[in-house]
Amino acid sequence: MTGGAPAGFESAFGAAEHAERLARFRAFIERKGIDVAVIADPANMHWLTGYDGWSFYVPQAVVVPVDGPALWWGRGMDAAGARRTIPTGVAEIMGYDDGHVHNTGSPATVDLARRLRGLGLGAAIVGVELDAHYWTARLQEVLAREMPSAIFRDVTGAVNRLRAVKSPAEVALMRKAARLVERMHAVIRNVARPGVPKHEVIAAAVAEGIRGADGVWGDYPAIVPMAPSGPDAAAPHLTWNDAPIPSGAPTFFEIAGVCRRYHCPQSRTLCFGAVPARYRKAEAAAHAAIEAGLSAARPGATAAEVAAAVLAAIRAHGFEKDSRVGYGVG
Repeated sequence: MTGGAPAGFESAFGAAEHAERLARFRAFIERKGIDVAVIADPANMHWLTGYDGWSFYVPQAVVVPVDGPALWWGRGMDAAGARRTIPTGVAEIMGYDDGHVHNTGSPATVDLARRLRGLGLGAAIVGVELDAHYWTARLQEVLAREMPSAIFRDVTGAVNRLRAVKSPAEVALMRKAARLVERMHAVIRNVARPGVPKHEVIAAAVAEGIRGADGVWGDYPAIVPMAPSGPDAAAPHLTWNDAPIPSGAPTFFEIAGVCRRYHCPQSRTLCFGAVPARYRKAEAAAHAAIEAGLSAARPGATAAEVAAAVLAAIRAHGFEKDSRVGYGVG
């Protein structure tokens, strides 16, 4: 069954942009000698086809053969969501029976293998995102067992590298997401005071991010708000609790504005009362590192060169950073 959003559905991207993305990915797998690719990373599925459903907790994938139409494959009940979100002509829809859900004896890749064999791909060279978060060892083991004549190759990161260069339409969504995260931080500055429970501050910020502004509504983020204080901030991935905002110790708020799944994350630090001198020194180092990174981020520069500039500025201020610099956005 061919996909196609019904009248009235406003797709973030048109069929032409998704077709161009699929063509670029097909060219990649063809150069690698791959006959068909199974893309299970939810963000990559969305980027290739436009599929937008909260269904990643069960097996699903976009199947991209070198020749022939792309295929959305997933749980039967989610096929309706695929038809509503994938623009007409981008991909055909294939749903498997619910009997494969949480069935360790007959997982969903039994169905996928059957369909690939039916397409004449039983002895194909098959690319699979072996490091995709939701593509489990069991799914891959059963797919290989059910397709003994196929050869499997890892294509982890292939779509991600194509996603790194944003189209004008993608950049426009990221700019809208940036407006949302600015509003969220403004709410945090207004609500946060010493003694106010953190969960109340986060609730206000999240509500603002979803409520949106200027005709832009907020989507759900891939990152939950982080809000550790003082020594806890050395553990960068602590979320929130009901502890009061402290005085005399900083609290950082790492949040993201999101528009149609496109993220603009931003972290800001608040400190009420007297700011310890060591935090002022760290603040100066952070500002210098940001400026150094922005100066190094020019066309033709590598990510390694940008990271080196950031780390050098941090060291010049008497600090050391032994983790990576930055992360992907969009």
